[in-house]
Amino acid sequence: MASIPGELVWEIVKRNNAFLVKQFGNGTAKVQFSKESNNLYNLNSYKYSGLANKKTVSVQPEGKDLSVVLATSKTKKQSNPSNLYNRSVLKKEFAKMAKAVVNQVAENHYRPDLKKAALARLSAVHRSLKVAKSGPKKKNRQALKVKH
Repeated sequence: MASIPGELVWEIVKRNNAFLVKQFGNGTAKVQFSKESNNLYNLNSYKYSGLANKKTVSVQPEGKDLSVVLATSKTKKQSNPSNLYNRSVLKKEFAKMAKAVVNQVAENHYRPDLKKAALARLSAVHRSLKVAKSGPKKKNRQALKVKH
């Protein structure tokens, strides 16, 4: 099967695809968003596109605990969707997860340009998974002003 270059795919899908988020009444907007998978910043740009690039990175929550899935696409398996991604589940504390993301994305020479975006996505996903601690609410210990 012949492979289509990413630049050609991007030229075809950059203005009109199913994942593009269009805001009516704001046709001159400088920033366009996209809901496609493997798009770390959800921006409609070639750099972050999960459709046009062969090497993509995805950081998604896994289950109800604080675990996160880091998925990178395999470049040789583009025609086989079931084997397209290398998935690794990260279950440790945040610093170790961040180190694993840096090792996989930048240190491994996979996509070093996406290191900052992957860490930002990991931080946002980890923050969203944290649950507010339940229990009695803390009392306000400041002195109350009494009106006379």
